[in-house]
Amino acid sequence: MENSVLLNSIFQLLVAAVIFVLLVYIVKFTLDKIKSSSFIKNSRFSNPLEYFPSEALFYLEQIFYVAMILIVVLIILYQIFNWTEGLGFIIALDIIVSIYICIIRSWDSLSDKVLLFLLIPFSSITEIVFGNAYSLFNLFHILGYLYFIQFYYREFLKHTQSKGLGLSLIVTFSILLISFLFTILAEGVSPMDSMTMVTNAFTSNSFDASGKIMAGKINSLVLAWGGFILSIIGTATLSVSIIMKYVSSEFEDIKDTVKKNKGKK
Repeated sequence: MENSVLLNSIFQLLVAAVIFVLLVYIVKFTLDKIKSSSFIKNSRFSNPLEYFPSEALFYLEQIFYVAMILIVVLIILYQIFNWTEGLGFIIALDIIVSIYICIIRSWDSLSDKVLLFLLIPFSSITEIVFGNAYSLFNLFHILGYLYFIQFYYREFLKHTQSKGLGLSLIVTFSILLISFLFTILAEGVSPMDSMTMVTNAFTSNSFDASGKIMAGKINSLVLAWGGFILSIIGTATLSVSIIMKYVSSEFEDIKDTVKKNKGKK
């Protein structure tokens, strides 16, 4: 009996590994095809500079690094505390994030291969396919995620320093994370309700949970944070535009003054 249970567990884990490898291959193959398409290469719609100035893209990259850290932390918290509400969404997010990291990284060294193994979301895939989650493998998965938390933090600092940006963004998101956990404990609400409540409090004047069903809550989060990020980018772009206009005006005044002084001589 014990042998059959063990063999069944091994079989399920092997199936999960094969499914993950296939998903990575399919996504990578599809993305490579899209990138190599002449339509995509020559299309204005695929050029981010058509939507934002280069300065705004610096801020977007900074936001991306912090967002990746927060997403990974959220997945880890779900796996540690076994929260059930929104679990399907978190499972899908876990698989998507793992696939993304596998695609963008190179896996040449032995340590890289160990990290690759730790990234495989065994528990999430077996939960979907077999309805059986292996909590033990969540521990290994969390170890892999902890590495990438510090990896994205280092990338955030490197990008921030190279582009001369401030560190206020990571302070802001740290406050949000603490507020998210505090709201769960203080208000006695579910993690997804806490996320919507903190989001509403931060981006508007409301402290109510948005959405009655999971799809509605996720939609409210996307709308709120999408609008918030666009407002940040718009403000940063406007600030840069005003400064550049002022500097250009001052530069023209200096040029006129130099010309006048030369004419007097």
